[in-house]
Amino acid sequence: SVDGGDSWEEVTNGLPEGVKGKIGVDVSPLDANRVWTYVEAEDGGIFRSDDGGKSFRLVNKERTVMNRPFYYAHIVADPANVNTVYAMAGGFHRSIDGGVKWQPIRGPHGDYHALWINPERPEVMINGNDGGACVTFNGGKSWTTIMNQPTAEFYRVAVDNRVDYRVYGAQQDNSTISVSSQRAYSLDDVPDIYAVGGGEQGHIVVDPRNPDIVYAGNYDGNITRYDHELGFERTIEVYPQLTVGWPAEAQKYRFQMNAPIRISPHDPSILYHCSQHVHKSTDEGHSWEVISPDLTLNDKSKQKPTGGPITKDHAGGPENFCTIFALEESPHAAGELWVGTDDGLVHISRDGGANWANITPPGMPEWGTVNTIELSPHAAGKAYVVVQRYRLDDFKPYVFMTTDYGKSWKQIAQGNGIDDRHFVRVVREDPDRAGLLYAGTEFGMYISFDDGTHWQKFQLNLPVVQVADLAVHEQDLVVATHGRSFWILDDVTPLHQMSEAEDLSPAYLYQPRNPLNSRELAVDFNMAEETEEPVKIEILDTGGNVVRIFEAGNAAKQGGCFSAFIVLESNLEKPKAGMKRFRWNLLMDKADMVEGIVLWGINIGPTAVPGRYSVRLSVGDWSQERQFDIVPDPRLEATPEDYREQYDLSVEILVKVTETHDALRTIRVVRSQVNDITAHIAKAGGNEEIAEAAKALTEKLTAIEDKLTQTRSETTLDALHFSPMLDNQL
Repeated sequence: SVDGGDSWEEVTNGLPEGVKGKIGVDVSPLDANRVWTYVEAEDGGIFRSDDGGKSFRLVNKERTVMNRPFYYAHIVADPANVNTVYAMAGGFHRSIDGGVKWQPIRGPHGDYHALWINPERPEVMINGNDGGACVTFNGGKSWTTIMNQPTAEFYRVAVDNRVDYRVYGAQQDNSTISVSSQRAYSLDDVPDIYAVGGGEQGHIVVDPRNPDIVYAGNYDGNITRYDHELGFERTIEVYPQLTVGWPAEAQKYRFQMNAPIRISPHDPSILYHCSQHVHKSTDEGHSWEVISPDLTLNDKSKQKPTGGPITKDHAGGPENFCTIFALEESPHAAGELWVGTDDGLVHISRDGGANWANITPPGMPEWGTVNTIELSPHAAGKAYVVVQRYRLDDFKPYVFMTTDYGKSWKQIAQGNGIDDRHFVRVVREDPDRAGLLYAGTEFGMYISFDDGTHWQKFQLNLPVVQVADLAVHEQDLVVATHGRSFWILDDVTPLHQMSEAEDLSPAYLYQPRNPLNSRELAVDFNMAEETEEPVKIEILDTGGNVVRIFEAGNAAKQGGCFSAFIVLESNLEKPKAGMKRFRWNLLMDKADMVEGIVLWGINIGPTAVPGRYSVRLSVGDWSQERQFDIVPDPRLEATPEDYREQYDLSVEILVKVTETHDALRTIRVVRSQVNDITAHIAKAGGNEEIAEAAKALTEKLTAIEDKLTQTRSETTLDALHFSPMLDNQL
């Protein structure tokens, strides 16, 4: 088009004839006659025009430069040199001779999709690839890291049963990953993050008997068994067929890249994996048996070569259809297996796979993919089946619920709060409150308090992003997103009590979750309205004695912090209406020290011993109280006597530190009095005897003060020069 798009003329001279696929195009910023195209065709390649598109000639057709055009086919002209051009595919290449010869540019990650070149300084570029975004300042000789961006794309999530549980997932175009749920590190320094075998896609399960043993999926129906203690993994695939480059119809077993992997909740020696069949192993993957017929529609027309008439593309699973996409074993009955397929079927076996019944919901949309099945932890025979159909341009949310093993179903996700274009990928029922449902959709989170009758958004500070999977573990909601990494909503116990909290007068204190003695106590409460009344939180011991007091507005000075739910608030002199969260670090009062004294280290109180406590919320004359237990960390080999002895010693030390600083206060008061007296007498003419006595007394006081504390330190690092004294030694 030469008239702004009002009319168009097809460009054909020199370009391939016949069927064409994807075409990338760019015009040189230096010469409008220089046009580059990257054409997918039987005789395709990279073409160049030197006359504004009137004619083209093929300059390169190497597959190393252009491959998988459906996925790439990007070409970018250099803004400073008319003969320099960049092509992006699985690799990243540059030509400096008009596109004839190409040299690879090594970046931090493969699969290149986007490139920005600074028009003023072309050696500065930003590249977008399947690992993230990275920057070069020297024309691609070196790049910034992709490890500084929480952009991981997860398909599923798993957790283990450790104290400080770990979170697991397979990252698109990266490794599998295991990360601690408790500690956050810079991604440039990842000492507590590691891969667990498998590959970039699919399911992960952790052996409940030993969390160092992890099974992870990959292409080709491959599974690995990874032993973290040994750092060793081995392949345990069901059938050793290399499926890359082969259509589904040529494969003995059709494994999707997202093929389910499960460990039996009743017998951890049983491992399941799914193709069009359910496969079972009882020897950690050494051998497998088929325990189901083909449970899919097995439509042969959906198993043909994929990619179109020009370029085939079989990556070993992503293109396979007519496969089992979801598998769960009932937590209530061993051998009760529920299966969903990517072509719209649901089956159940209640005898370990010997017999199967088709229980597909009547409202199942044609060719719907059963993405997840959630079996209720509260009721046998109750299940939630989540179906997606976006690949057929149907973005409706489909969630079916049964309470009678699939004899009857009802749809619980349409017309009742979920946006009609926010298709659902996963639903989980809270294991501690029946009917409390969490839904992950393509555009964020929803929640239902009434078993799916009504839904509402539950986004909070979570990015609007695809929520690929969810897990509720130890009263935490673990979220796997596809594009923004893992997120955790700590402590969902307030959600269990929402109905009780509806009648606020003037506030409501939620029953807190019992903390480990190595953690914090989260105190959640709701304010009915903004108040002028003083708000106070008190911690009481088992005898009813108040051991800590926190007042709104002074929390930071008292060893705690008030916060709105998720968003921190530093001042609550006039607490606003809504939900608040206060975190107590389980520390008791610290030593009462003289202000301005600098220590090597910090002044903190002792940790509360395990046992029964209460928390009391007061708003003016109103108050509400809840009991909770501080629980011993099971990883620590300590008895109740050990904790009590440690606490008593800490208190004794802090009392002694306080006494030391009381002495400092006395010294400074007396010295101030002496100075005032001598100054007064000096104004009246002076008295040499009194002056000498005052000087001697002041010197004695100062000498004692200098033994009690280091008065010359102005910063912590001064302790390396000025020796810490008695208070700091204590």
